Amino acid sequence: MTTKKKPKVYVTRKLPDAVETRMRELFDAELNMDDRPRTKDELIQAVRSADVLVPTVTDRIDAEVIEAAGPQMKLIASFSNGTDHIDVEAAARRGITVTNTPNVLTEDTADMTMALILAVPRRLAEGARVLTDNPGEWAGWSPTWMLGRRIHGKRIGIVGMGRIGTAVARRAKAFGLSIHYHNRKRVNPVTEDELEATYWDSLDQMLARVDIVSVNCPSTPATYHLISARRLALLQPTSYIVNTARGDVIDEAALIKILREGKIAGAGLDVFENEPAVNPKLVKLANEGKVVILPHMSSATLEGRIDMGDKVIINIRTFIDGHRPPNRVLPFR
Repeated sequence: MTTKKKPKVYVTRKLPDAVETRMRELFDAELNMDDRPRTKDELIQAVRSADVLVPTVTDRIDAEVIEAAGPQMKLIASFSNGTDHIDVEAAARRGITVTNTPNVLTEDTADMTMALILAVPRRLAEGARVLTDNPGEWAGWSPTWMLGRRIHGKRIGIVGMGRIGTAVARRAKAFGLSIHYHNRKRVNPVTEDELEATYWDSLDQMLARVDIVSVNCPSTPATYHLISARRLALLQPTSYIVNTARGDVIDEAALIKILREGKIAGAGLDVFENEPAVNPKLVKLANEGKVVILPHMSSATLEGRIDMGDKVIINIRTFIDGHRPPNRVLPFR
């Protein structure tokens, strides 16, 4: 009786120990023990010999990498919700299936979005720095010191009312915010009634009328710079914008400009247009208290990462067994 050969699986970044242990048990897994981001040449070498590639959002799997794949390379099982780092059309042309790990980071991302919605108007980062950077200079409580803005009773406009946007809306409603949203289509009437949400077919009109904007749509060719300079100019001077989706949904240069000019009240960003590089002008604005910036950590919980790893493993095993994996990603049309 012959033993079925384990598929060779190349993992580009270090994953939680529980996930890596399971991968070693099931596959001939090449792991990244030092968590060093792989170079393009290393990715090309990997796809020439591996049966399955497990990349993350830090890996650019473009047409050049995909064209270098050997004939045995048939699956890219991405450890990510989004797949904008993968040329899915190029993979389809080569007969390579792409999968992702959807629907496991909804609550974690919504939690962090709500944290930024609170942190920016209430100046939490500024307040924390007072005690850590210059603790001896704090003279105590004062009626007019470190005044922020109340969020209860304000209007939030959610751009992208998918699972994460809806989860953000539920949290925001609990904090007394009035829910407004723009989406390609209206959400289920039951959900809309539950949230007492107002649907805006026109993104422009919504942006001009809300106090807080939460960006929760995916990165696609259609959403690149969706929040453009023109649309940023529609925001009220007292409004705030929060982005935990993808950096390129907002025209970052235009956002920096209106923040520097004081044309909006502030921003909270967990993602950036040229990650991992962060524009020094944004860092300066953060130091001035005009923006709160975080290092792409909205989905960073141990539970979430293990759930993602479980989905990767299920996708690989289903594919190797000759079935369609549950989280197959088709080319964007």
